[in-house]
Amino acid sequence: MRFDVITIFPDMFPGPVGEGVIGKAIDRGLVRLCVHDLRRWADPPHYKVDDEPFGGGAGMVFTPQPVFDAVESVRRELQQQGSQPGPVVLMSPQGRRLSHGSVQRLAQTGQITLICGRYEGVDERIRAHLVDEEISIGDFVLSGGELPAMVLIEAATRLLPEALGDPASARQDSFVEGLLDHPHYTRPAEFRGWQVPEVLRSGNHAAIRAWRRREALRNTFRKRPDLIDLGSLDDEERAFLKRLEKCGPDKDKESDRDADETALK
Repeated sequence: MRFDVITIFPDMFPGPVGEGVIGKAIDRGLVRLCVHDLRRWADPPHYKVDDEPFGGGAGMVFTPQPVFDAVESVRRELQQQGSQPGPVVLMSPQGRRLSHGSVQRLAQTGQITLICGRYEGVDERIRAHLVDEEISIGDFVLSGGELPAMVLIEAATRLLPEALGDPASARQDSFVEGLLDHPHYTRPAEFRGWQVPEVLRSGNHAAIRAWRRREALRNTFRKRPDLIDLGSLDDEERAFLKRLEKCGPDKDKESDRDADETALK
């Protein structure tokens, strides 16, 4: 997977994506991170990439020529290498919010060119005639698109084969099956009087899977009920959801504990 990042602050990279799992993926050649200084395509002596907006107003706007030239240069390089250029993505608060589904789609493209906006934004002709899609990481504004680009790079890299030590880790993440993840516990089995659920220590894999699915549903109902797709649930899970709606996500934990104990007998 190759990421081409166009920015006026190339020294921000690799930054956080040079560490941990993503840094290892880069070191192993699973990911190639190519960072391009936008000012390379601006005219000397000042290498200016922005100008005042027509009509007046606060802030400065990226001019189209350097951005077009930068993207077209990246695409020519890829074609000369025999690679298929992927989508051109503008990191923008006006874009579609990044989701697990969009990350999955982008991770399969092989190459992404990421434009990191700054100032008041970019000339609309960039958005209309150069960019394939705009992506936002949330309903808030940052000073530029560099940090959002890093978020996308990390999220997409985690889905690549061999990027994680255990491929099952990515398959079990929140959002993969439309729900948030289930709770996790590790040693010790008791901490300050709080016990790890007995079912997780039982060795009964069927009961553990049922507990995790149920707790993922409870977790999602409590934190992100908008994610729940009733059509993806079976009859038992829909009944459990109705119980949560009636009693609240934490009221039925005692009866759930009894059900776990019964399943283990």
